[in-house]
Amino acid sequence: METQNKTRKTLIYLAQAAIIAALYTALTIAAASVNLAYGAVQFRFSEALTILPALTAAAIPGLTVGCLLSNWIGVSMGLTGPVDILFGTAATLLAAICSYLTRNVKFKGLPWLSSLFPVVFNAVIVGFEITLFFTDEHTLVAFLTNAALVGLGQLVCCVGGGLPLYAALNKSRVFSRLQA
Repeated sequence: METQNKTRKTLIYLAQAAIIAALYTALTIAAASVNLAYGAVQFRFSEALTILPALTAAAIPGLTVGCLLSNWIGVSMGLTGPVDILFGTAATLLAAICSYLTRNVKFKGLPWLSSLFPVVFNAVIVGFEITLFFTDEHTLVAFLTNAALVGLGQLVCCVGGGLPLYAALNKSRVFSRLQA
């Protein structure tokens, strides 16, 4: 019985991770179709999903794989450079881990801190990537400008989209019911 329960939990974890990866990728490609997914100013609708580590650990590999696939597709479509696969995916992985670790830190019932990690990591890491690899100006001002632009897009999607998503999913208790 214990082995069956462990197998069930593993399958649920893998299914959640796969669904999150697929959703992240599909939403990013949708944003790319209207020129919002890549570049210094980006509004990836998929970034709202970066709140999911506050609900399930399966979001860590799900978001990471989703970002990896999205950036690989972006490279194959000529929308970004190969370095985005490494830098963007690293930012997503680090943010997801930190968001999961701080999932219980809440203000008025919402994991505000968890929603801010993707903003900070992407602003710094992707802002640095854009400054170093996609512009001719490698100055502190250029970096701060790129970081601010990336951070603004992230803030809108992660906080503006992520926190309402968290509230809806938490209220539905879909993740907690799947764990039982």
